[in-house]
Amino acid sequence: MKSRYLIKSHRLVEEQDLRELTPDILEIFEDIRQSVLIADPYRCLGLPNHSLRGELANYRAVEIDWNGVAYRLVYRIYETPAPKRVVILSFAGHDPAYDRALERKPR
Repeated sequence: MKSRYLIKSHRLVEEQDLRELTPDILEIFEDIRQSVLIADPYRCLGLPNHSLRGELANYRAVEIDWNGVAYRLVYRIYETPAPKRVVILSFAGHDPAYDRALERKPR
């Protein structure tokens, strides 16, 4: 059986990002958080995703296009120490998601 990942979110994801979303996009976020990232954070079960570069090297983003808006869920995968986990830094429209991830990443 494939190892599953524990999912954590930066506190501002709950306090800021999710409060700005419509019910439809919130439902999509929950589906990704509770199934895709737990089972397959590298390939995202086929959802569009990519590795990031520059100041966000070692982070990844899931691409969600909904009603003409490009959203990004930015996260990092930690294989060690156990347990394996995914830490979500931001979820917002394209540019704000990356800006918030930069502000929230550990220094």
